[in-house]
Amino acid sequence: MLDKVVIANRGEIALRILRACREMGIKTVAVHSTADRDLKHVRLADESVCIGPPPSAQSYLNIPALISAAEVTDSVGIHPGYGFLSENADFAERVEQSGFTFIGPRAATIRVMGDKVCAIREMKKAGVPCVPGSDGPLGEDDAENIRIAKKIGYPIIIKASGGGGGRGMRVVHSEAALLNAIAMTKSEAGSFFGNDEVYMEKYLEHPRHVEIQVLADEHGNAIHLGERDCSMQRRNQKVVEEAPAPGISEELRAEIGERCAKACIDIGYRGAGTFEFLYENGEFYFIEMNTRVQVEHPVTEMITGVDIVKEQLLIAAGEPLSYQQSDIKVRGHAVECRINAEDPETFMPSPGKIALYHPPGGPGIRVDSHIYTGYTVPPHYDSMIGKLISYGDSREIAFNRMQNALAELVIDGIKHNGPLHQEILSDAAFQAGGTDIHYLEKKLGL
Repeated sequence: MLDKVVIANRGEIALRILRACREMGIKTVAVHSTADRDLKHVRLADESVCIGPPPSAQSYLNIPALISAAEVTDSVGIHPGYGFLSENADFAERVEQSGFTFIGPRAATIRVMGDKVCAIREMKKAGVPCVPGSDGPLGEDDAENIRIAKKIGYPIIIKASGGGGGRGMRVVHSEAALLNAIAMTKSEAGSFFGNDEVYMEKYLEHPRHVEIQVLADEHGNAIHLGERDCSMQRRNQKVVEEAPAPGISEELRAEIGERCAKACIDIGYRGAGTFEFLYENGEFYFIEMNTRVQVEHPVTEMITGVDIVKEQLLIAAGEPLSYQQSDIKVRGHAVECRINAEDPETFMPSPGKIALYHPPGGPGIRVDSHIYTGYTVPPHYDSMIGKLISYGDSREIAFNRMQNALAELVIDGIKHNGPLHQEILSDAAFQAGGTDIHYLEKKLGL
């Protein structure tokens, strides 16, 4: 077993990793910027190391500083959490080359799955359904690109191969706009991702975002943990997630899940991962794979009873999976609301000191958050300050419990998006299930 782990992240996911390590008897090292010395996990860790000033580039994205922290504390592994360097193949490679265990996939796997063109190619080989598209990067031949678009059929979407986080995408509705859209997306991709390669896909008009959670070890075993619906989004950022996805039959869940597990074996995947799909008219279309733990992993944990972070640690230590596919049973329903320090109407970030914090409770309620009364939310990082998760024997019970939890939540001193979540949970279309990825933006008039 890994006897000491550096938690190369901050906020609620850092605290989540620390708790899993404590349960397993693993010592922890919290790294932090000068702005984060009062984070809860920094106070609770066995050791802490300051790795730089507040800007992420000088702290949480500073690879030499993170590896030095592991060296000076005699740590064995490094857990990247999500965001920051979690899907950076160079970081994973440097960690392994320095003699430490990267708690995640191998660098080569991260590289393949991080390049969306390569990822789609591998998924097609493995039999995972994909969106009709260019089957590779677009070249410089304008006539050929026009021909490909016509064959796919408008509307189409141009995507950056190295894109993510909602950037590097442009929808095209007509041939007249195609070439300019390709040029602009290539330029954006080069600026944001250092890779101007783009590809083309059919643009689905009313899809849902449904994803499959997988776990795989280095002994050739892989399982899936069912699906999550993450369609409630604003500007390609998830707001509310639930599991299982409404309207997905057990037969369809098993079919697509088994294909994802098989794909993990085919590509030699190791660790926790998520296959993201667009789902429309009863069909799944692969869009990308996230090679890390997801923000929304708690809803899957609630309906399966599997601790995904503990499994990550066991897999990284070389252990076989603790479960076989036959052990995984989906029971009940779970919902997660991302709580952000932001104005619920304008979405402007709202950093500052929390004058009073009262987390909700009651049956089926889980709170993953690093905040406390007196904590100051810094302006330097993502605005998410916690997650509320509710569980019930049915979707209706889970929704009712979430509405109760949101009503109980108190965060004074800063603004937060709790009121927005209350509005979403009360929405008749969302309660009915099956809203698409554009629904929330249309509701908000964005």
